[in-house]
Amino acid sequence: MDVAQLVEDALHVKAGATTERTGGQLSTVYEVQTADAPVIVKVYAPEWRWKQAKEVHVYGMLEPEVGGQVPRVLHVGDGVTILSKLDGVPLSQTEPVDWRTTYAQLGELLHKIHRVGQPEYGYLTDRILDPLPDNDQYMRRQFTKKLKEFEELGGTPQLHAKIAQHVEDHQRLLADNKAAVLCHNDFHEGNILVDPATWRITGFIDVENAIAADPLVDLAKTIQYSAHGNADKLAGLYDGYGAVAQDRIDLYRLYHSLELWDWFKSIGETTYLDSIAQDLERLVAT
Repeated sequence: MDVAQLVEDALHVKAGATTERTGGQLSTVYEVQTADAPVIVKVYAPEWRWKQAKEVHVYGMLEPEVGGQVPRVLHVGDGVTILSKLDGVPLSQTEPVDWRTTYAQLGELLHKIHRVGQPEYGYLTDRILDPLPDNDQYMRRQFTKKLKEFEELGGTPQLHAKIAQHVEDHQRLLADNKAAVLCHNDFHEGNILVDPATWRITGFIDVENAIAADPLVDLAKTIQYSAHGNADKLAGLYDGYGAVAQDRIDLYRLYHSLELWDWFKSIGETTYLDSIAQDLERLVAT
């Protein structure tokens, strides 16, 4: 495929150097220089066209709230999406001088994302799949699914029983959320872009995991994946986001740890399983 020619035909602009980028598991990703500005070209295999539709749909919903901090969809073709390229480098590759101030920006940005309301709860493509009307039903379904996977993948019966009992004991918390919102569901440092000269957050990418859910599900995943154990990051995140129900956050952190254990075990990655299991033990003990 002549990617530069594809860009010229789609955008009617002169295209130049083309570089294949890493990180595209479901699509082949290229960066193409143009006379105006560099663009990102994603080429999807036929079996992943639904992911293409999801990306276009989710970025479209985000544009009114966080325009300029997400890629703009410039062209959608048969298995090809052309996006604007955001400035910045992944936060995971930098070391800010002030983590609290940096994470306050993350909290503010996540709060903006959560202004995008959703009619029901469930996994997002270009619509909500198998939607449920309330958070209680949705999260009970999710915990049941992940506990079943944990059992089938060889998780210890003792830990399985502790998690199941903890969820049952705290299930009342799930009904406290009354409305679903758009959740990025992977808002960690690898997907956040920052300008290392100013430490300004320039935007975020990768909406492949987006769901319609309780906003605290999203916040809890950021805490569990990126901020847990770092007091400055955690304080900054709450500075930017605002006050939250900590008991519900803790329950969702348990869910994300369970989900992560299941994922690593399912792909044969055993390096982190013991540490995740220890974290699960700590979370059910609280």
